[in-house]
Amino acid sequence: MASAIVVVSHPDPTSFNHALAAVVSNTWAQLGYSAELIDLHQIGFDPIMSVAEARGRASIEEGVVKQIELLAKCDLLGIVHPNCWGSPPAMMKGWMDRVFAPEAAYTFAKGADDGDAPVGLLKGKRALVLNTSNTSLEREAAVFGDPLERIWRDCLLRYTGFDVIHREVFRIVATSTYDERQQWLHKASHFARSLAQSSM
Repeated sequence: MASAIVVVSHPDPTSFNHALAAVVSNTWAQLGYSAELIDLHQIGFDPIMSVAEARGRASIEEGVVKQIELLAKCDLLGIVHPNCWGSPPAMMKGWMDRVFAPEAAYTFAKGADDGDAPVGLLKGKRALVLNTSNTSLEREAAVFGDPLERIWRDCLLRYTGFDVIHREVFRIVATSTYDERQQWLHKASHFARSLAQSSM
């Protein structure tokens, strides 16, 4: 059975981010995927890299090893988090640092990082990244340049070999109405369904 994981990073389990993550996970499950929803705060994921990990050695922490295994075997990856100063929140950033690990998510042709282009090890996978924001699209483009787009699409997912990447931002959450949030949840389900049914 094809598998999917959805990783959400928000401390409040009643947040709109959690609602988005649940919709994506449920949509993929309805399509026949073995879908697992991973709430980084609920599982108490430790975002702090060990010295050994920082030196490129494989993690020996059970929780990290499990996340690496889930990422390696999944066909679909869902990511849900708010925009925090133009970057993922600390818990998500730690998950990225520790789970997209050397020799698990990427390697180098010569076997060492000498500044060469990496070889992605996560080919054949598709990702859906959903972010929430309280910044207008116009201000985001003019003032900040949407750093989250570069982080997820270019610096991480393409770097490690993902074939298909779809990202959407829901804004402005702080002033949104119930009806708007319901529409966004419907769109999130549509994006999840479209990604699952897309061809490589």
